Amino acid sequence: MRTRSSFSHNPHLRVSRPVQCDGKLPACTACEKAGRENECSAASDQQFARGKERSWVAALEARVEKLDRRLNHARSRKASVALHEVDDNTMTMQDSERRDSLVDITAAIHRKAARTREKADFNTLVSDFGLLTVNATTPGFDTQQESANPMSFARLVLAAAQHDTLPDPNTDELPYQEVAEANFQFYQDNILPLYPLFPTADLKALVPKIYDDADLGILGGIRSSEYWLFWMVMAIASAAQSKAVNDRNYYDALQYVARALPYADRAFVPGYTTQIQALVLLTQYSMLDPAHFDSWHLIGFACRACIDLGFHKDHTFTQQSSKDTIDARRRTFYCVYALDSMVHARPFSFKDDDISVRLPSPSVDNERSDPSLPLFELRRLQSGWYQTLVQTDSNDPLRDPVQYVWQKYHETQRWSKELTLDLPATIRTAFDLELDYSSVYLVVPSPRTPKLTDHGRLLIFEHTIRYLYRMYEVVKASPSEGFYTYHDALKVFFMGSQLVTVLRDPGESDLWQSLGATKPPQQNPPLPERLDKDLSDAIARSNSCLDKVNETLKLYGERWEQVKTLADHFDRTTTDIKSYLETRRDMVESAIARNMQKDGRHALPTSRPGTNPSTLAYQSAPMTQHSSQRANQGAPWGNSTGFQGHHNVHF
Repeated sequence: MRTRSSFSHNPHLRVSRPVQCDGKLPACTACEKAGRENECSAASDQQFARGKERSWVAALEARVEKLDRRLNHARSRKASVALHEVDDNTMTMQDSERRDSLVDITAAIHRKAARTREKADFNTLVSDFGLLTVNATTPGFDTQQESANPMSFARLVLAAAQHDTLPDPNTDELPYQEVAEANFQFYQDNILPLYPLFPTADLKALVPKIYDDADLGILGGIRSSEYWLFWMVMAIASAAQSKAVNDRNYYDALQYVARALPYADRAFVPGYTTQIQALVLLTQYSMLDPAHFDSWHLIGFACRACIDLGFHKDHTFTQQSSKDTIDARRRTFYCVYALDSMVHARPFSFKDDDISVRLPSPSVDNERSDPSLPLFELRRLQSGWYQTLVQTDSNDPLRDPVQYVWQKYHETQRWSKELTLDLPATIRTAFDLELDYSSVYLVVPSPRTPKLTDHGRLLIFEHTIRYLYRMYEVVKASPSEGFYTYHDALKVFFMGSQLVTVLRDPGESDLWQSLGATKPPQQNPPLPERLDKDLSDAIARSNSCLDKVNETLKLYGERWEQVKTLADHFDRTTTDIKSYLETRRDMVESAIARNMQKDGRHALPTSRPGTNPSTLAYQSAPMTQHSSQRANQGAPWGNSTGFQGHHNVHF
């Protein structure tokens, strides 16, 4: 509340004068007209009471006197300070310490003030939660109101999911239209087919719409959600084509995201499909820029928005809903569902028991088969066994865990065989990689399948080598095709770790002897087809693949600083396994030489088609058993290392 000042500080400007005198000085008008200027008493103190004209002059004089006293006091203090001032060259150590102490105290005060402001901001945000039920059907506060601290759903999302602060945009101009068209084309070719959030026609029409309105100077013709879509597609496409953290594509991506954020409040307005689409776009970008955004939190927000808006149930459609509207809602849901990946080794946001959404109809925007449908089908398969094996209580064991794993493994392989032949090569490669990753994830021990079979080790060995071999080729190629993210770097580290684990723990029957068998055991899934056929034996394949893991992680480390830590860790942990493999190779070659020198009665059979000395060494039970003992004696981990499942790997 405003305090009332004294009269001397703020004298009133309106005064009163006698009726017979108009107060004009030095003589009133009446006296002038009468020719009695010298006899006018308008300025006499006796003619006016306190609070009239003389009181105004007195107030001004009092204020001047007060200011004069304050000025004299200030001058006297300045003179006193000048008398006690010392020269800098003669300042004592005590004075210096006192001044340093004052600096420290001042800095401490500023720090405390900063903490106080931060605490106040946090308390304000928390207090706003009491006024806002945070879900996807609450419109939140009106961001257009004049408020020093407006509350919105977008602000909540960014506060939870944003890591580092984005740089400010260095321009308000649109990029060249050719650049925008190239980025939109990349998004349409590599990302939109897998996550069809928008019709292709709408995306193609957005670029000319943005630039035509800018050329004509039209304001307000484009919605905030459309501006958000434009800038986020630009950011995702640029970040996806980046090869290093400081290259031009990454720099442009940061600029585009910074240009998009001012539209977040309107794009994230709850209660609309555009909110889910905006969250998915930010999630896709966060998968390419983990330094600034957390993809796990963002996909959680998107899943929550789907549930609050009823997108996880088909029965929420009204009778008036058209087929296109229903398919659009289903595609939006499954785009969120597909992004809820198990790469974080955390529970899925959706529970399959709570979902009843059919797959959408094939998209008519693609000349070829709709590649999003196989992705959605694979995610449903993954979600089914992941929730059973990982998210279910481990105290409730499966009746036959081995049979369950083999059944789900066969379903995954059947999904791969049913893929159409007209899929684009980049998408087919991505599906093959996901098949190997999913197969290994399924077979590794989990809370409800703690025991790994010997054939499971063989499957892990073959799938990891095939995955890492193919991923190495993908990373070496130009990033102008495909949608590979930070999550793929995590997958490479996981697959490499599983390969190291099976090499360290060969199981009850020697892994190397099993690899030399010509046929898999009965009633077990067949081994996948090899990609590294130029390598003759398992030791050479293992060494080559470990080197590829190191190279792949180093290449990914140029894009994401976080991967450098994984690369260093993997390099340190594989030093001993590489030494072990070299020792085993020497023993195998020595055993082969000794067998070659024996007489015919002890010679190894050589009539089997396709055999070679290395394979024969693995098939010879006495020699393999002997070499296995010597190799395990030389290995620092011995033969007791437990298998490490995915749920124990922390990223």
